[in-house]
Amino acid sequence: MGLQHQHSPAAANRGLPGLRGTDHFGFTVPDIDAAVRFFVEVIGCTKVYELGPFQAQDDWMARQLRVDPRAVMKKLVFLRCGFGSNFEIFQYIAPDQRTVPPRNSDIGGHHLAFYVDDFDAAVRHLEQHGVEICGVPVTRDTGPSAGQTWVYFLTPWGMQCELVSFPGGKAYERTSAVRLWHPADPAAGEATSPAAGPP
Repeated sequence: MGLQHQHSPAAANRGLPGLRGTDHFGFTVPDIDAAVRFFVEVIGCTKVYELGPFQAQDDWMARQLRVDPRAVMKKLVFLRCGFGSNFEIFQYIAPDQRTVPPRNSDIGGHHLAFYVDDFDAAVRHLEQHGVEICGVPVTRDTGPSAGQTWVYFLTPWGMQCELVSFPGGKAYERTSAVRLWHPADPAAGEATSPAAGPP
């Protein structure tokens, strides 16, 4: 049984042909050099390469990127963070630019979640670097996320991020035939049968 239904003709026609996974997330920051320093020095990511600036005298920026045609992308930087997805961060100058980051409740609201092995040590590390922690850590003891501890924190420019850890696994893993991708076990694929218990 397991996930055999995914190989049916109907399943084969769903989704992107050849889909492998998420390559990167992109987001815009007010000061890209300061953002790179934060992600490298505080979070522990690795800068890989940068490009820019980009601008166009015609409607290329509007057509390709859905921004103001006179927008200037000053720089973009690619970073890698452990075994998670890559980041592509941008700094723009644009006539109609909004400068307040969206809240989670806003359309387009978002956050970056970082998995850590030692949750308490990670919180202390952020506090030692003057990072604002939002509220207090939450530990789930019921529901499919039971076993997980999380807390939000803010980057210096107000972007929402999260620390998360579940070293004993999550409760859903005991019965689900499919596992969420896990940065602590990046080579693990989808399960083919319900798991007997947390890893």
